[in-house]
Amino acid sequence: MPACRCALPPSLTTFSREFTVAAGRFGPGHLGELTQVVPFELVDAVLEETRCVQRRLRDLPTRVGVYFLLAMCPFPEVGYRLVWQKLTATLAGAGMEIAWPTAKALRDLRRRVGTEPVRRLFEVLAGPLARPTTPGVRFGPFRTVSFDGCSSIKLPDSDRNVDRFGPQSCGGYPMLELMTLVETGTRALIGAVFGPTDMGETAYARRLHHLGPDMLVLWDKGFDADAFLAAVSGTGAQFLG
Repeated sequence: MPACRCALPPSLTTFSREFTVAAGRFGPGHLGELTQVVPFELVDAVLEETRCVQRRLRDLPTRVGVYFLLAMCPFPEVGYRLVWQKLTATLAGAGMEIAWPTAKALRDLRRRVGTEPVRRLFEVLAGPLARPTTPGVRFGPFRTVSFDGCSSIKLPDSDRNVDRFGPQSCGGYPMLELMTLVETGTRALIGAVFGPTDMGETAYARRLHHLGPDMLVLWDKGFDADAFLAAVSGTGAQFLG
């Protein structure tokens, strides 16, 4: 009978790296690698510009609120408290003293931040990413871009959402229409608009004032032709159908 051979457990290697977080109450304002794209200084500048800096320093500063809103985007199906736990898990493990707010406190923080800082942050960060030498993003002298829309985004059925977006429903929920202009290749968002679904693609396409004479718009045949031509007309951009 052959002897049994037991494989030895593999040796373990621990990798660690240093990362910088803000001190004190600002500590939870950290999104890992994304903080390099959205640094503290940028968020502070946007809050100053939109006059949304907190009047007094609380356990939940407004800057932390901006990062909390950003952290909600990858986790749209979970509650406020669980998003907060994901946002602060590394900090808690490092022994930092952090706040453990209630769901109501986080809801109030979200309302206190409001829409203007997030809108301004998007305006600063949105835009083409490709360099002239980046492969797959140019056709001759033109930067290639395309429209992309979605009209199947469900919203919570609150009274405010029903008043703003109408009673159109999918399973009983108000619906939102999103229209974006995207750089092909990198898929970077150049611009985005949204609103009720009854306005249609043409109206939203006309609101995307980001096309220029250095751009070539690729037409997806699933996109409404009238909306496409309305958006391109007068911008100097070329189009390829």
